[in-house]
Amino acid sequence: MFALLVFGASFAAYADETSQLQGGGAIPAEVSVAYALGSGDELRITVFGEPNLSGPYTISDTGVIAVPLIGDVGLGGLDLRAAEQLIIAKLSDGYLVNPSVSLEIAAYRPFYILGEVRRPGSYNYVDQMTVLKAVAMAGGLTYRARQSRVKIKHGDGAEKLRETSAKINPGDVIMVEERFF
Repeated sequence: MFALLVFGASFAAYADETSQLQGGGAIPAEVSVAYALGSGDELRITVFGEPNLSGPYTISDTGVIAVPLIGDVGLGGLDLRAAEQLIIAKLSDGYLVNPSVSLEIAAYRPFYILGEVRRPGSYNYVDQMTVLKAVAMAGGLTYRARQSRVKIKHGDGAEKLRETSAKINPGDVIMVEERFF
């Protein structure tokens, strides 16, 4: 639980940092304080006193997890608190009396890096990931790579040109373009 609080606080600080001026206009914060769950996130759900309901769950491509007794639960797009409350509500509906549920992220969905890197592909996201760290995980830049800026496509479909110090989120696609000689 402490890790989730620290994670949320770090995203809040990052959101404040990214609300700076660039080219005369304000840039909206890229990351909201509440992390939105998505396809590929691995969750650890603990239902106290019910070991058969507790365990790891991975959010499917359709944004759902299958939980014994209550079936498919749509968690895609929800934050942890809302997902926890939804599971509590479904378990309370005729299955358990006053269930106590804890939900945490065991592993984030991967990010992807393409283009002028030595090993393009999918990589595990870690907290406070930047483009530079992602490039390092992908074996570094090729000699043809544009080194100053990259394109980042976020989960909402927005594509932005960013510097290599920019933070990335789980599910982001980073495109390192070829430089012009």
